[in-house]
Amino acid sequence: MTFRRTKIVATLGPASNSPEVLEQLILAGLDVARLNFSHGTPDEHKARARLVREIAAKHGRFVALLGDLQGPKIRIAKFANKRIELAEGDRFRFSVSHPRDAGNQEVVGIDYPDLVKDCRVGDELLLDDGRVVMRVESTTADELHCVVLIGGPLSDHKGINRRGGGLTAPALTAKDKADIKLAAEMELDYLAVSFPRDAADMQLARRLRDEAGGSAWLVAKIERAEAVADDETLNGLIRASDAVMVARGDLGVEIGDAELVGIQKKIILHARRHNKAVITATQMMESMIHSPMPTRAEVSDVANAVLDYTDAVMLSAESAAGEYPVEAVTAMARICLGAEKHPTSQKSSHRLGQAFERCDQSVALATMYTANHFPGVKAIISLTESGYSPLVMSRIRSSVPIFAFSPHRATQARAALFRGVYTVPFDPAALPPEKVSQAAVDELLKRGVVEPGDWVILTKGDSYHTIGGTNTMKILHVGDPLV
Repeated sequence: MTFRRTKIVATLGPASNSPEVLEQLILAGLDVARLNFSHGTPDEHKARARLVREIAAKHGRFVALLGDLQGPKIRIAKFANKRIELAEGDRFRFSVSHPRDAGNQEVVGIDYPDLVKDCRVGDELLLDDGRVVMRVESTTADELHCVVLIGGPLSDHKGINRRGGGLTAPALTAKDKADIKLAAEMELDYLAVSFPRDAADMQLARRLRDEAGGSAWLVAKIERAEAVADDETLNGLIRASDAVMVARGDLGVEIGDAELVGIQKKIILHARRHNKAVITATQMMESMIHSPMPTRAEVSDVANAVLDYTDAVMLSAESAAGEYPVEAVTAMARICLGAEKHPTSQKSSHRLGQAFERCDQSVALATMYTANHFPGVKAIISLTESGYSPLVMSRIRSSVPIFAFSPHRATQARAALFRGVYTVPFDPAALPPEKVSQAAVDELLKRGVVEPGDWVILTKGDSYHTIGGTNTMKILHVGDPLV
């Protein structure tokens, strides 16, 4: 039985709104549905979330819901005629005082007044993810005067970045604070925070989530140059989060595309070392917005993220607004499976020099050592309250599938993001203690995952209601009477 270990996140939008397309996406391999709060109304998001949960349940699948906060994306205002065309050498101004909907060939308003304060002569500004580039020639109290270095079309509400980062916008806007409440109301499984600068931004998001009564795990989107400037900042940001996203659009613009691949590998490595899940995102299959087949370069990109051991790869416009949303998920699943056949996906260095911090962490890592070194082990069963034990197990490279057995809806969905982890609904507290091991193995027999003669590792705690209570690892022989 072949399990795809790398998970697929896909963004929902106009192209994937209908129940028919959503059902096809889920059957094609969607593991996490992303709701982009930059677009759409609360009612639209609620309707999409409800549909995802209904269709997933109908097919016995577990799909996590990820809400993505808009954050302080710094944007230009609007043009009187929707768009302009800029050529190299043109002069152009950004103005705090210019009317918001009357941009023209010479000037456009900005929705972020501090831009003028933040910029200096000589700074390079990148618009529309770096498609248009300008240099600041002079500044006044309310305007930046620029010269165009790389021309092209510019239209309403396009984003602005400064090369090297350093724009001071706080990570959470008033809209984000309202959307954190919406996420709590919708019982989302994950909540992504856009443009966090450091651990403090994530701690604020966590406090607001708690105040709203939410339980979503927080994903730090790593997309500012400051966030990757040094290991201390990056590790602090990772530690303050439950998962991270390599958000390659804005990050690539700020640090430059030549640096991006090395930084991607570093973020994935550091996230895994800190026992956090990690998503690789942005333009993974960009050509499939208009084509039913990916390019070879896109195939390589997805495969390389898989070989880096990312937990998940993500689709944005490809599934939200593209012409081939189902084909994009299908192609991604096919490429992940192909890359996972590579031996590096199955070999681990096992953190041999590391001291562990917690009892459940120790049991999880001992489990993986055993699974990878005892050839008869075909599956791992983790009886889990929060999903933490299977998360830690999945930080170690292995070809042995990990099954998160949990009675809780939130944990069942959450585990859908973890690499190599699969959900099995199971309530050990409903059984006499001596029947639990047998019932758990029977679930895998029923699914055709194991057969008599195989070995299975089972981890659990003495109490089934204690988070962090895993203290037991058993090696079970399938087919023998089990207690």
